[in-house]
Order: sequence, then C-alpha cells, then structure tokens
Amino acid sequence: MFYDKVTEIAPSLHKSLPGLPEASIPELTAYFCESWGNRTRIDYGSGMELNFLCWMICLERLGVVQESDHVALVVRVFWRYVEVMRVLQSTYWLEPAGHKYIRPKSIHDMDTVDEYSKYYMYLACIKFIESVKTASLRWHSPMLDDISAVKTWEKVNSGMMKMYLAEVLGKLPVMQHFLFGSILPWEGPILLPPISTAEEDAHWGHAHTMGDRGGVGQRENGWGDCCGIPVPSIFAAAQEEGKIPGARLAGPGIRPIPFD
Repeated sequence: MFYDKVTEIAPSLHKSLPGLPEASIPELTAYFCESWGNRTRIDYGSGMELNFLCWMICLERLGVVQESDHVALVVRVFWRYVEVMRVLQSTYWLEPAGHKYIRPKSIHDMDTVDEYSKYYMYLACIKFIESVKTASLRWHSPMLDDISAVKTWEKVNSGMMKMYLAEVLGKLPVMQHFLFGSILPWEGPILLPPISTAEEDAHWGHAHTMGDRGGVGQRENGWGDCCGIPVPSIFAAAQEEGKIPGARLAGPGIRPIPFD
C-alpha cells in the first residue's frame, strides 16, 4: 500500500515544487519512486539511496535548489529520508561540531554513540546497525570496524567516498537497474535494448535473425551473427540444411548467456 500511494501522489508532489518544469516530472518521479525500496522484492539498499541522491541532483540542475542549499539537502532532506526509511525497514523488515574527544574509534564506545548519535549521522548509522545486528562490529560489519582505526575524520570521509564509487556506482547489481534520462544522461557506449520482465527468462525479446536467407544468412567471413555474437558455422549450417533434427538458435528453449 505504501508503494502504491507513493506512485499515486508522486506527480502531484512534484507539481507543487515552485519553478519545476512540468516536462521533467516523469523523470523526477521515476527517481523518487525508486528511492523507497523495491515493491516486488520488498528490499532496500544502496541502489535506492542512489536514486534519492540523483533526485536531489536533478532538482539542482532544474533550478529548484541551489548550490547554497547543499548542506541543508544533506542534513535536513537526506537525513529525513533516512529516518523515514528506518521506519519502513523496522516496521516491515524491509558530539557537537569540532568536539576533540570523538575519534573514529569512538564507534566502539556505545555510551558515546548513544549520546552523540543525535548530532552526527555517522554515529546514528552505527547506533542503528548495532540495534539490528547481534555480536560485534568485527563480525557483522568488518569494514566499519577497520575504518575505526583511521586517525582522522577527513580520512574516513575520503575513504568512504572512494568506497561509494567502487562499491555502489561501480557495481553491476546496483547500476544495472539505474534509470538514465535527459537530466542525467548516459554518456557511455550504446547498450542492447532492455529485456522485458515477461521475456527475461526465455530469450532476448527480439527475433534472432542472422541474415536474409530464411533466418540464417552467410557473411563474407562466416555465418553471420546474432546480438553481435558470431554464430558457430557448424550450428548455422546444420540448422539450414536440417542435419540436426530440431536444432534451433531461438525460441523458448534458448536462454541468453549471462555476460553480466
């Protein structure tokens, strides 16, 4: 019901933003709706958080917010989003600035974490993790445990930025479902057309023709290709000449090679 409601009201929520071009609402709505978890899998992860970050970037590129809003976007808007997600996760099973005594290793002192989690997002995240996990950080969050040995918060920040680039933006399981449009365009190589959900388990979702001779055509140096993949001549020839009974290169019995 929550996902249905978000999808239903998202367009009107965006229309209420002053100065937002109406033509941009479908793209913004897509990022916004993807931010709250997956309706089918009932899960939530870094890919959803990425969509919310991109939603805010789009708002800036469209002039709704400015560079001067960056701090507020993080400590007010993004943090409020995290708080809402904590409620969803827990319900559905989906120190003052400059305090010199708080160091990265302070995450192991739960009294410090409890006292200052209301001031620092990092400590609030540690507190939440500890509340839903058993045992120690060393076992369930070894990376956070390793980070605690860093001497300065500057190194923690720069290190986590590098990790985000590598472990979120650089990971196929996260980015394979990410949406690109006119505001956040794809600037890499042209990819194959997407496979519809209904056809995903059967075949590539298009006719596997390999030339102009009844579906199996010769090229100058071979037997053509399908989806950019050369077809082995022995199978192509056999299919054309009927030497292998029932041989075929397309249909319900053929599955795509999982290149990713």
